[in-house]
Amino acid sequence: MTAKNLHIKIDEMKTNSGLIKNLELSIGKVVNENYNEPMGPTPMPSVTTLRDWDLTLLNKYKPFYMPDCDLCCLCTFGKCDLTAGKRGACGLDIAAQSSRIVALACSIGAACHSAHSRHLVHHLIEKYGRRYPLDVGGLNIKVEAPITRLVTGIKPETLGDLDDVLAYVEEQITQILAAAHTGQEANALDFESKAFHVGMCDHIGMEVGDIAQISVFNYPKADPEAPLVKLGIGSVDRTKPVIMCIGHNVVPSVGIIDYAKEQKVDESLEIVGLCCTAHDMTRYYTRGRIVGPISWELRFIRAGLADVVVLDEQCIRTDVADEAAKVNAPVIAASEKNCVGFKNRTNDPTDAIVDDLVSGKVLGVLILDPDKVGEVAVRVAMKVAPMRKRKNVLPTVEEVIAAAKTCTQCKQCQRNCPQDYAVPAALKDAAAGDLSKLTDLYEYCIGCGRCEQACPQKIVIHSLIVKAGEKAMYCEDNLCRSGRGAVSDVEIRSVGGPIVLGEIPGIVALVGCSNYPKGGKDVYDIAREFASRRYIVALSGCSAMAAGSYRNSEGKTIYEEFPGGFEAGGVLNVGSCVANSHIAGAAIKVANIFAKRNLRGNYEEIADYIHNRLGAVGLAWGAYSQKAAAIGAGFWRLGVPVIVGPHGSKYRRMLLGRKDVPENWNVIDARTGETVNVGPSPEHLFNVAETKEECIVQIAKLVIRPNDTWKGRAGKLSHYIDLHKRYMGVMPDDIHLYIRTPADIPITMKDEIQKILEEHNWKETTIPDPTLLPRMVRKMKE
Repeated sequence: MTAKNLHIKIDEMKTNSGLIKNLELSIGKVVNENYNEPMGPTPMPSVTTLRDWDLTLLNKYKPFYMPDCDLCCLCTFGKCDLTAGKRGACGLDIAAQSSRIVALACSIGAACHSAHSRHLVHHLIEKYGRRYPLDVGGLNIKVEAPITRLVTGIKPETLGDLDDVLAYVEEQITQILAAAHTGQEANALDFESKAFHVGMCDHIGMEVGDIAQISVFNYPKADPEAPLVKLGIGSVDRTKPVIMCIGHNVVPSVGIIDYAKEQKVDESLEIVGLCCTAHDMTRYYTRGRIVGPISWELRFIRAGLADVVVLDEQCIRTDVADEAAKVNAPVIAASEKNCVGFKNRTNDPTDAIVDDLVSGKVLGVLILDPDKVGEVAVRVAMKVAPMRKRKNVLPTVEEVIAAAKTCTQCKQCQRNCPQDYAVPAALKDAAAGDLSKLTDLYEYCIGCGRCEQACPQKIVIHSLIVKAGEKAMYCEDNLCRSGRGAVSDVEIRSVGGPIVLGEIPGIVALVGCSNYPKGGKDVYDIAREFASRRYIVALSGCSAMAAGSYRNSEGKTIYEEFPGGFEAGGVLNVGSCVANSHIAGAAIKVANIFAKRNLRGNYEEIADYIHNRLGAVGLAWGAYSQKAAAIGAGFWRLGVPVIVGPHGSKYRRMLLGRKDVPENWNVIDARTGETVNVGPSPEHLFNVAETKEECIVQIAKLVIRPNDTWKGRAGKLSHYIDLHKRYMGVMPDDIHLYIRTPADIPITMKDEIQKILEEHNWKETTIPDPTLLPRMVRKMKE
């Protein structure tokens, strides 16, 4: 233990507890230095500390800009036209403006996660004290906060330590936001570097939040056998009062659960959740229910299934209160970030709040005390449920047909649908009494409601879709594995070698939101495809829900079909959005535990190792939020490629490699210092896939790494070729770029591939010890 900023002044002092006068003692903080690993070169990196690493990646994967808008409207100089080489009044061009928007989006996302963690840590410190110990896996985890250690050099052991980590994150987010001000940063690549930086900070913020709640709320701790919990609207017992919690901060939900248990009424009501609050609630309380992602909010409320709606923060439809009022469901806002315009009743008597909500005197209240939220929600639900009698606003079948007959086939609904679904055709058939096309739309609809806003006839199209799919909705009774949290050190030791050598083909991380191009079934299909091929499949958030919402031919969900460990063929749900940090943490731990690379404050070396050796790919198939952008940026800086679904193009730029430019694929052989060409591996750092089939093929290719052994490379190519032929119908046209030696050729395809190599005048190359960092050559020689 060492004291920082120590100041002592003593004028006159006697021993043996004698006279002491004018004593001054000031200690800024006590820092635990019980950390055997030496400090690396970049602890607490500033905005520019890792800029050279960022530019190395950005030179390899050059930004490809595709702005949604050619105007800049961020300041009062604007609107400024940035088309055709023009610059705005401040001098910014379209490339810099596009990358500035990326940096802003990532900053918003990082602020969202870190503010969530700040609120959580403050609450837990207030309730349990700064010295409350952290425990995310007991004896199975010694590297308990790999991202925090890597970036800050701090080894957090108590809740109080997390407070210091968040202070660093918050400062960096502020610095990045400042750079986005008018007349600050001018260069597109520097904006990109700043996006990388704030993305890295986002991963720290997420890690802080999850290790805090895991430790205090006793969530599953690195548990491959975390409990299976109920998932889907059909899993909710509609005969009981239902409290629906929406958002990402579990603290109010914990208040509800604890109060229900204390009053011994927890078995008399249903406590359910949407979005990540649902994950964290069921990590705490296995009797909870995961209703589904944000895309199911409207259908659940309009169906009248919620007796009380509790809102915390993030990914909440901002019209929830209006929708809940239509079905007489009181609303409790429980976060400063989402007050909904309600009066703050935090300090009012509980009885008065309950009476006002039950009587309908007020439609909703703001309560910022999570324990009071718990009491009010439970008491109101028990009283309101018998009065509401499941009031809903779904039409009858006859009313669906009548409403469909008012459709003029103007197609405004389809033009405004983010997915371009054929809503007019479905309404035309419904008008004739055939609801089958509306029923099909139920499977795909993301519940945004834009069709209703666009309809000049004011048809409540989403309600028609939900009614048509009502039978399917009440059959949605599936299973999701409770969020297991971190990957244990034991698991890393078991799979580190096979992953790095390529014998386990890769790690596929399916994360992010529910803005799917064609429903959540694609997420299930992608996850199952790669788990069946013995890739490691990690899931989180809405994607983890989507993957658990379908069953195989034997009636098993994906979590029942595959093991929950970080192992070949494993399918693991790490948890909510903040638990995404454990996926990045697992990659970092492979470098530290398996490869023995120093972790503390050693970002560049670890990222270089991951980029060149670890076959990991992130997929945000339904990405829509700024948080998803920040999560992606954190992976980019680690050198991990990320794929997004077609709506991800609205993030305004990709980071694409050029496989036709050989010099882009040069690395340094750390053993010899020579420059070696390793081919486009991985080919892109951030790319869009338009279809599920294209996405699957991309994943199989993007797990290829320069360090693959010949056996590992042959296995990866076998999967890539097989999937390309299956989904694209032809042999890939770039196989010759990935064959380094004849041993790389999959044995069952030898004759076919050798012909291709001859056609391209292929020449054998060496398999290097790859690095993008010149200093690593010196280190290896030493």
